[in-house]
Amino acid sequence: MRIKTVPVDDQSCGWYQILPEPQPPRVLAGHQKADWVVVGGGFVGLASARRLAELRPNDRIILVEALRIGQGSSGRNSGFVIDLPHKRDLENPDINFKRKIIGLNEAAIQSLEEVVTRYSIDCQWSRAGRYQAAVGARGIEYLNKYKLLLKNISHPHTWLDRAALARVLGTSYYEAGIFIPTGILMQPAALVRGLGQTLPPNVEVYESSPIVSFDRSAGKFELKTPQGSIVCPKLLLGTNVYSAEFGFLKSRMLPVMTFASITRPLTLREFDADGGKENWGLTPADHAGTTLRFTSDRRLLIRNQYRFAPDYASSESRRAAVRQKHREGLTNRYPHLRDVEFEYTWGGVCGLSRNYTAFFGKVDDGIYTSACHQSVGAARGTISGQLLAELATGQDSQLLSDMIAVSGMPAANPPEPFLGVGVRTRMKYEAWVSRSEL
Repeated sequence: MRIKTVPVDDQSCGWYQILPEPQPPRVLAGHQKADWVVVGGGFVGLASARRLAELRPNDRIILVEALRIGQGSSGRNSGFVIDLPHKRDLENPDINFKRKIIGLNEAAIQSLEEVVTRYSIDCQWSRAGRYQAAVGARGIEYLNKYKLLLKNISHPHTWLDRAALARVLGTSYYEAGIFIPTGILMQPAALVRGLGQTLPPNVEVYESSPIVSFDRSAGKFELKTPQGSIVCPKLLLGTNVYSAEFGFLKSRMLPVMTFASITRPLTLREFDADGGKENWGLTPADHAGTTLRFTSDRRLLIRNQYRFAPDYASSESRRAAVRQKHREGLTNRYPHLRDVEFEYTWGGVCGLSRNYTAFFGKVDDGIYTSACHQSVGAARGTISGQLLAELATGQDSQLLSDMIAVSGMPAANPPEPFLGVGVRTRMKYEAWVSRSEL
């Protein structure tokens, strides 16, 4: 099977571009044999490879990544590792379902934190919690619902009025917010790169090596790259929306691109002028609203604007239009920073499903995958990657049982052109009704 579309880096992701230049990649070349192959160097693939190496220390494990580790979607998010169920999962009436998700996410945070601490990964890792905030009446309605959901699961939180929130954010733009003291802030590209650099020695990492064909013969898989090939009996796919290119979960995922822009570091004078605090993260009460980060190195990040992205890519003209929208959003919040330019604007593709269901498990003999994470890939990807390795090696645990219980099959999508028309129409509607929260 020929892989029609492979990941391509557009060199626009600010998180990655501000990192030091990495060592040259080790590119897959020649004919290789392995006991296990992990495809994808994001949260799922890295966690799978690390856990496999622990469970099978004498096996040869190859992790192959189409780009440099950190350039893909896992390095392009807003930098949150969230412990709570996300949006519609939190609305599930089954409290045990929600407790399972919280337990899985907390296990992911603990696992990541252990690696970050052990190897001193410089990724701005911080237990700073996060803020959920609202601008107007629509947002306040969502925020009140969110408060009730938090009370329902007895999760700690604090309600903040406009003045209290302004003392943190340095802007009076928001009417109210909720502070959730749990969860992590981090620099995603730095974290992912650090995870890739600290894998156990029986994991061989090959970067800049996209899979261009995938075939099965005599009970084994052969994966070809532009310069080499690998034969293996077991395959773990950390490929998310690209899983469809391998023939799995086809027509069951919606590739949606979200966009972010990040400024240069603010000067001390610019920082002091807004009167806020350092190192915070804000997510919108209205899911179609705006995400904000103020990083520990004093950069402001803003994320909103969405598009259906079946091509998994964004053009410079598209990013320029998004950058203008981001400029308006940032200036509305911080008028005194109107002349502070964005250094980078980028998009990142996430996998959504129409029934808000993520997939975890076996997709064929010898092939396992975790995909369609509904925009919460840092926690979900990490723990599902670990548990995918356990599932593939015949382990058993309560966490594995919980992961299976909260997973399922993403709903089938209608065919094109109906899918594209429907998704784009829905996204335009959501942007319109949520315009007061942008």
